Amino acid sequence: MVYDESSIQLIRDALTVTLKIAAPLLLSGMIIGLIISLIQSVTSIQDQTLTFVPKLIGVILVAILLLPWIIGRIIVFTTEMLQLF
Repeated sequence: MVYDESSIQLIRDALTVTLKIAAPLLLSGMIIGLIISLIQSVTSIQDQTLTFVPKLIGVILVAILLLPWIIGRIIVFTTEMLQLF
């Protein structure tokens, strides 16, 4: 199969933008989970459901704070993609 170089580049750019947008959200969830796990190990509380709510709240707060940046990235990618057509 022969693939067009521009379509491969478009897919590569889409994956890059997706990773750049998802990385802060995933990192915040990971850091909050690590902190909660440390607190659980110090206090000997071993409830698995205890980490869910703080992670959810943290990821939502980070998403709200980074929303203008995320929208800006998506707009730039969309305009670049539409200019190729």
